[in-house]
Amino acid sequence: MNVSTRENGGLGQRDLDALARAEHADPFAVLGPHTDPAGGVTIRAYLPNALGARVLARDDQRVLADMQPGAIPGLFTARLNEALPYQLHINWAGGEQVTEDPYSFGPQLGDIDLHLFAEGNHRDLAGRFGAQPAQVDGVDGVCFSVWAPNARRVSVVGEFNNWDGRRHPMRLRHGAGVWELFIPRLGVGETYKFEVLGKDGILPLKADPLARATELPPSTASKVAGALAHEWRDQQWMDERAQRHAYGAPLSIYELHPGSWRCELDEAGEVGRFYNWRELAERLVPYVQELGFTHIELLPIMEHPFGGSWGYQPLSMFAPTSRYGTAEDFAAFIDACHQARIGVILDWVPAHFPTDEHGLARFDGTALYEYDNPFEGYHQDWNTLIYNLGRNEVRGFMMASALHWLKHFHIDGLRVDAVASMLYRDYSRKAGEWVPNRHGGRENLEAIDFIRHLNGVAAHEAPGALIIAEESTAWPGVSKPTEEGGLGFHYKWNMGWMHDSLSYIQNDPVHRAHHHNEMSFSLVYAYSEHFILPISHDEVVHGKRSLIDKMPGDRWQKFANLRAYLAFMWMHPGKKLLFMGCEFGQWREWNHDHQLDWYLLQYPEHQGVQRLVGDLNRLYRDVPALHEQDCKPEGFQWLIGDDAQNSVFAWLRWSSAGEPVLVVANFTPVVREGYRIGVPFGAQWQELLNSDAEAYAGSNVGNMGTVASQQTPCHGQPLSLALNLPPLAILVLKPV
Repeated sequence: MNVSTRENGGLGQRDLDALARAEHADPFAVLGPHTDPAGGVTIRAYLPNALGARVLARDDQRVLADMQPGAIPGLFTARLNEALPYQLHINWAGGEQVTEDPYSFGPQLGDIDLHLFAEGNHRDLAGRFGAQPAQVDGVDGVCFSVWAPNARRVSVVGEFNNWDGRRHPMRLRHGAGVWELFIPRLGVGETYKFEVLGKDGILPLKADPLARATELPPSTASKVAGALAHEWRDQQWMDERAQRHAYGAPLSIYELHPGSWRCELDEAGEVGRFYNWRELAERLVPYVQELGFTHIELLPIMEHPFGGSWGYQPLSMFAPTSRYGTAEDFAAFIDACHQARIGVILDWVPAHFPTDEHGLARFDGTALYEYDNPFEGYHQDWNTLIYNLGRNEVRGFMMASALHWLKHFHIDGLRVDAVASMLYRDYSRKAGEWVPNRHGGRENLEAIDFIRHLNGVAAHEAPGALIIAEESTAWPGVSKPTEEGGLGFHYKWNMGWMHDSLSYIQNDPVHRAHHHNEMSFSLVYAYSEHFILPISHDEVVHGKRSLIDKMPGDRWQKFANLRAYLAFMWMHPGKKLLFMGCEFGQWREWNHDHQLDWYLLQYPEHQGVQRLVGDLNRLYRDVPALHEQDCKPEGFQWLIGDDAQNSVFAWLRWSSAGEPVLVVANFTPVVREGYRIGVPFGAQWQELLNSDAEAYAGSNVGNMGTVASQQTPCHGQPLSLALNLPPLAILVLKPV
């Protein structure tokens, strides 16, 4: 029990006025038990709108004293001759309440927690701060804490106190700027927010930045969450993960938005409801297994107020969105994926956050999480605010968020969104609209330090997990180790390859000869980073058209072009990422408010694309030459890179054991018979894949399965093959 040595039995007018106005900065100095000069204890409780109160003994509920009304309405006082554990029996207009006094409990956060928080090194913030169910002195309740160093007063509010900020003002731990309060008899599921008194008055009610559960949007309150009640069964996956994530292992990612992949429709064919995570796992896991992807990547599932942001404007960086169920449902989903040998990557957004008034914006009346200067702190493109990663507490907040997903939910990787916007202070800004760094440069030094620190800490705390950068500039060494001066990411999205290859494939074949280098240029820099080739959600929205609708020509040519493009992508060095719907040629742009157009799979052309993607994944996984040296120049050898006139490309992929695979691409609708291509050895070459095969709804032009080599040197090779090149197609062959 917290008993101070305050001498006066009553309160001065200043304290009374501050309580009445809900402006008292130190409620523990006036409320709860306080010793008096006679050796007794004066107990004060401020209970606005209460009809009366009495003090009960905690052990046997006997009445110790009736509390007397004080000088202001709602203030009740009682005096005991000795200090005893006690409860308050409160009469309200709507009934009676018996509870322990929150102001009879001492500080709950330890000095080490506060010290680590203040220096930005607390790696389990969500396990200690926010709202933590706890038992204190044998009493069950919830410990609330929140960082608001510039607030004049902070209160916990919720249904339990009629959202009245006068009822539960918190204690300020001055050194860390953290407010805390243990409220007895609250439990898991309780909704709450923080009422913050800033320098200019009461702010809009704030959700808990460290909440691990939230109300279902559009409601915005936080919810008290308990320990994750899930028994993991994925130990084998976790033990094997580092090996599965080696640079020489296959990595093929299916990117999806969980709400619009598949959902329950109403009678009108509109979205009736989202599946929860467990229902989604029943449908998604077998589908991903059948298609042969090694991983899925989820668009951000951290709670976000606006569904139309697809999760890229999150406000609860520790809470899985309630749209699809509970944290336990989410954990069960991850576990189901792991048991099916499917990894799970999350998109994670440390670059910016939305301006919603219940969120982080000017959290305590000042720019706390964001930069104060709009030239540093405001994202003009997205109408969002930029995290001030130069601040210890903000840096620690973001670090703890990353580790929360990686460790708490066994997530296999984070794809870090909008890295370019973090690296450059002048990102998407005109001259005079940005603030240089301390050296006068455009680099955001504090964000760079954070990224390097994140990648180092994640490697230590979550071994085997991948950290992937969505980075669109020529920043050097994004995926190089930090000890070599790099940023330390495992992979970088190859946005250059994506832009160039999509630009090429959208040209009518008659014009492709003039754009030939767009398909080969990526090999100039293919090994400067560890790359993932992304065809992501960003390429099939906002008027960019779906992937198949980008393709030129009639219906047959569109499907042929799509199959050739996907096969080109899978045979190109680099790991793979494909957004949902592209795997079966959805015509419509992705719409987050509708599920994918699954009905299209009744048509053979769409079935063919889907079957091709499955075969490409299996080929990619089963043939070492197609993945072992994805990140090494020794794994690739040009044979034909300059036949612009015929729009033909040919190359070899090599395994580390010296086993080659031949890839030949014909990006015109013209069948090329007897096209000669040099090969290093092998009397017979077997056709592993033909994207024009009848099984894929193609025209079935090919080479009858195998081709005999000839003693005709070509392309610097001692032997050669005379191949029939199918129209708008890719051939893949290996020596028998």
